Amino acid sequence: MTSRCAGRNALLRDFTGVNPIRPFTDVVRLPTERCHSVTAAPTDDAPDVQFGWTGLRDGYLRCVPVALGVAGYGVVFGVLAREAGLSVAEATLMSATVLAGAAQLIAVELWADPVPVATVVGTVLVVNLRYVLMGAALRPWFRRLSPRQAYASVFFTADENWALTMGELRSGSRQGAFLLGSGLAIWSFWVAATVVGATAGGVVGDPARYGLDFALTAVFLTIAVDLWEGPSTAVPWGTAAVVAVLTEALLPGRWYVLCGALAGALTVVIRRDA
Repeated sequence: MTSRCAGRNALLRDFTGVNPIRPFTDVVRLPTERCHSVTAAPTDDAPDVQFGWTGLRDGYLRCVPVALGVAGYGVVFGVLAREAGLSVAEATLMSATVLAGAAQLIAVELWADPVPVATVVGTVLVVNLRYVLMGAALRPWFRRLSPRQAYASVFFTADENWALTMGELRSGSRQGAFLLGSGLAIWSFWVAATVVGATAGGVVGDPARYGLDFALTAVFLTIAVDLWEGPSTAVPWGTAAVVAVLTEALLPGRWYVLCGALAGALTVVIRRDA
């Protein structure tokens, strides 16, 4: 048992880059409703957007290649969840309602009776502050959407489909449902992959043997290429990276996520106003 737990902890550290005692999650519980067409009034920074089935469909189809990469992550979670003692149904329910990859991986490492609630909640608060920045970036396009449309989109927001959506909107797209559609792609593949991993965990064994531990890194690298806007992008990206590395070395927990993001955003503002 000790050997198996040690191996699982090593895989978790390699896959998430964090110690199992420093968990994080991205739980958002918001209502959903069938999409219907509505036009959002324009703002100074963004054109008006329409929330309809075309954007929903295009977002889903565009995100399928990304979702395939996320699926590798889901298999890893399913395997580790079963090793931690969760049933297939419990692991699947967690993926369907939480939709937070690294958070779920760390949660299964902390699976005990009783669960260390204070530790989990505190770490969640720090890490999820990045969603404040992500939500603020979407506001110029989403401010006129109905609460149900906006909240449904936010529930299915992950780092990957948020990045895709920002690229789509900045290119002039008026498809307000793109975020929801792309999020549904990630959600469906994530849940299905969890079922596969939890069901066939004994057969899969160590997911790292198949390169599944690198799948999410590869996805992020691909998305980064699409977001690259030329040499002007290098300075804020480099600043964010340096600040994140320094913060990770100096502060415990996941503060480097927020500090790196804030440093990059501040660099953009300073250069724009200079």
